[in-house]
Amino acid sequence: MTDDATIHDPLLGVWATLGEPRLTRELGTSGPGWVGLDAQHGHFDDRALRDALAHRPTGSAPMLVRVAGKDATLIGRALDAGADGVVVPLVDTVADAEAAVAASHYPPLGARSWGPLHGSRPAHTPGTDARTHPIPLCAVMIETAAGLEAVEAIAAVPGVDMIFVGPFDLSLALGVQVEELLASEDDDAPLRRITTACSSAGIRSGAYAGTPERAAVLARAGFHWIASTTDTALLPLGIGALRGLLRQGQRDQVEPSEGNASS
Repeated sequence: MTDDATIHDPLLGVWATLGEPRLTRELGTSGPGWVGLDAQHGHFDDRALRDALAHRPTGSAPMLVRVAGKDATLIGRALDAGADGVVVPLVDTVADAEAAVAASHYPPLGARSWGPLHGSRPAHTPGTDARTHPIPLCAVMIETAAGLEAVEAIAAVPGVDMIFVGPFDLSLALGVQVEELLASEDDDAPLRRITTACSSAGIRSGAYAGTPERAAVLARAGFHWIASTTDTALLPLGIGALRGLLRQGQRDQVEPSEGNASS
């Protein structure tokens, strides 16, 4: 593992949706293990991705981009802008996974063309993307019944660094509530099947949680990279923490005076 993998706790991932480059810059330096920039269901369009990735300082948390679809151009564009890796949605088959790998890697492993965007700091250059990465370069999402059925074969595709689970879409596809999906601990439970497939293939498993409570459940289930909260959820979490600190400060001021009065 590299120093980055040691410093940045993968369980402490933050899913960014607002598409505001200055906020994303601050988020990346505030201590998360990694940051996911959502270009599928978030506000990160092409320009916001370019600006957010180009302006992050040295030492910022690793940033993965969930691209909008299984499109080689979108994958290459995110990596050219400086993303550490991509999260490719709706991977249902081995062929889908192989296409994601090809779009993510330069030859000979893949088919990505060389062309970093001006002002970007590419995380990978030709020859550096064909090895095992502590920070996943190519993560593919399992979020459908078809993807789950093929998960063992998908996990074994050379160049796939991580299987990433979208539990909300997967629960919809399987016709169960998301809490039921998370709670199932049977040997053949969907999440257990995914983590087992990743372990057998020697790759990481990741998932979107959205809340610390779901993150704890996913961590117990064996997932390695977890988006434990979102950029928007951090605001009420921060306000709650601030309120607690203020109340504690008020108690600390009151209690000594009461003690003095009774002595």
